[in-house]
Amino acid sequence: MTTLISSPWATQRARFLFRRRDVRGVDAPLASATKDGVVLRSDLDFSVWNPESNTSNYKLVEPDDFVIGLRSFQHGIAHSTVRGNVSPAYTVLRPTPSANPRFYKYYFRSQLLISQLANITQGIRQGQSIDIEAFQNLHVAVPSPQEQHRIADFLDMEMARIDHLVARKRHLIALLDERIDSRILELVGASELVRPTSGSPVLPLRRLLSKVIRPAQANLGVVTAYRDGQVTERGTRRADGYTLSASTEPQGQFVKVGDVVVHGLDGFAGAIGTAETKGNCSPVYHVCTPNHAGDSRFLARLLRLLALQGYLGNFAVSTRERAVDFRNWDLFGRIPIPVVPLAEQREIGEWISKVRPIRRVVEQSTELAAERRHALITAAVTGQFDVSTASGRNVTEGVTA
Repeated sequence: MTTLISSPWATQRARFLFRRRDVRGVDAPLASATKDGVVLRSDLDFSVWNPESNTSNYKLVEPDDFVIGLRSFQHGIAHSTVRGNVSPAYTVLRPTPSANPRFYKYYFRSQLLISQLANITQGIRQGQSIDIEAFQNLHVAVPSPQEQHRIADFLDMEMARIDHLVARKRHLIALLDERIDSRILELVGASELVRPTSGSPVLPLRRLLSKVIRPAQANLGVVTAYRDGQVTERGTRRADGYTLSASTEPQGQFVKVGDVVVHGLDGFAGAIGTAETKGNCSPVYHVCTPNHAGDSRFLARLLRLLALQGYLGNFAVSTRERAVDFRNWDLFGRIPIPVVPLAEQREIGEWISKVRPIRRVVEQSTELAAERRHALITAAVTGQFDVSTASGRNVTEGVTA
């Protein structure tokens, strides 16, 4: 008999609190389990999903169901707020009246529970998933209905408080980014036009940037272009979705600080920026340096903006599902790009440089908020403190830093 975590409450086997349900053939939108819970695929990043020809065997999931999917142990068991159909490889669980779904939504995301779930997995590496039979035999804490409700109310309030603090900081960055992008659009005009409205000249991209290919260097981390425009060594950010072992081996090409880096497949979604750290990147990237004393910070931001505006996609000759393939440099380098005077390039480049340290502070604050969120959830659902006497000011201390 395995006890999931220590708590002051009675326990029951999970099978008595959550019933497996298997309803198929229902007309409902596609959904999937994510680290943020079960969500409709239509609300997810559109480049993640491929069209599927036959979904008749998919399982119905309803609001307040829980879903165990591939590698669910990494983020807990996903709680659903939507009605949809999920992969037949998933296990759908319906809570019994003894299990308040709002409480167990947090309980299943507590850090101690996640570590226990990792011990009942089957398969290897990327194929690991929770052993359903082992999960059903686990003993889970069962506070009284009143206590479950009280803890859920407390955590709802505190999660909303933390999320609000994070959202305020992100809004500040968004306003600064909007100012920069608005200034660029003033200079280059409407992105759907080949020639900018300002009447400035237009040159092929390869006249503004030169593609460089340097051998990868040993003992360096993997540089990644993220969709928010940051290009940095992967270890400085969350590495979800990547094979960490790859970071120990030289791969692809060497990137210097200040290079303009364009992801050949995800560039359409904003994965374009100036390298903030040196390292090695995949061959799918274009690593470039400016010609004619151009400002790399400005040129990277201009390309990212034109990609997000849909301008660059107009020149693609092949596409994936709702995505644009930029991997062919010969074709990509021919795209006509508005030419902005060097003085304006450097002015905007300085703006970009001034925003970066502010962005780093916000990122650090966001990471701290995530850590405190996990710690707070774990403490509350394991009875480490009485939520009826907990101070909101104390539990969120440090998030406002």
